Amino acid sequence: MLAAGARASTTLPPGRFAKHTSAADETIALYKHDASAFLPHCTAIPARITLSAKDLMDSPMTVTDEDFAKVLTGLKGQDWLDALDELAEDLGYFEPIGPRHSAAFIDQSPTLIVSFDSHENICARDPNCAPAGWVAAQNNGWSHLALISDGNTWFRDPYVYGYFDRLVDDGFFEDFDRVVFYGAGMAGYAAAAFSVVSPGATVVALQPQATLAADKAGWDTRFPKMRRTDFSSRYGYAPDMIDGAGDVFILHDPTDAFDAMHAALFDAPYVHHHRTRLLARDLEAELRVMGALEPILESAADGALSLTILAEQLRVRRNFARYIRRVMGRLQDEDRPFREALVCRNFIQRGAGPRFQARLRELEAEGVRLPSLEPAE
Repeated sequence: MLAAGARASTTLPPGRFAKHTSAADETIALYKHDASAFLPHCTAIPARITLSAKDLMDSPMTVTDEDFAKVLTGLKGQDWLDALDELAEDLGYFEPIGPRHSAAFIDQSPTLIVSFDSHENICARDPNCAPAGWVAAQNNGWSHLALISDGNTWFRDPYVYGYFDRLVDDGFFEDFDRVVFYGAGMAGYAAAAFSVVSPGATVVALQPQATLAADKAGWDTRFPKMRRTDFSSRYGYAPDMIDGAGDVFILHDPTDAFDAMHAALFDAPYVHHHRTRLLARDLEAELRVMGALEPILESAADGALSLTILAEQLRVRRNFARYIRRVMGRLQDEDRPFREALVCRNFIQRGAGPRFQARLRELEAEGVRLPSLEPAE
């Protein structure tokens, strides 16, 4: 069992992080006391494979995007998991975690990305069927631990608690210089909730739920099947579980009332909110299409992510037709034709198609007059 303060020797950035180290360990130790009945049933975790820099340079064992595309594309359910098992075993391990969860670990360097997702979403959102964060990890030679669920479970499972308990007991996270926890939606909840096992870790959560416990989030009516799921026990309330984290980045659309209310529950000086207005309900899918997701994770793993960096990365949305259409739709709803015409003309100047040109002509026919772009004489 992990004793309080056992991570006192872990190297963390100065300041706030150090003071949370012992607190986080006490939290882990406290939350582990009721897991004893489940731990004997959890699959044993193989010893971590340790590779030197020379090993990595000399070894031909790598898993590329093409590997995922060739092996995983088109597979479903257990067939997909079996294929992922074969890919992961060369540089790490693949482990089932009870009946509804699995972990795939690729060991390459002291930088680790921990991602959460369901295997249904992985192939629905990524053409290569690669877990979120894999591209950033393989492009930079980083390690990657993917937690994968069968369906939307929010990872509320004693087997998952036991798996992370064992990682903590084995000192797994202490072997890494930098750790990033990532997830979106229900997986964003998990990324925040389980980040407590790695004090000082960076958390990137897209549209996360803080909890689905009725006493704290009874107003969220989107997930009726989760009503009886326990969110009050171990690793339960995500805003409490980030207490020992480093920087926590919460991305959400403030026009979505439920997402905004959950985001507001993550309230601490080290929590950074970036409001992604009009980027639709599936923010992760939008970021993937725009090519912004992996650069954001790379910045987080480099320790460079900030609200300024996020704003710079998301500037690509200005070239994203679906986003521009939403902006124009919102301006139409607000009856602001002059502003709509300005947005439309700007997008046309950057190569927009005939649909935007036709809309600008409609606005001009309705009497909207934009100032000339020609310099005044």
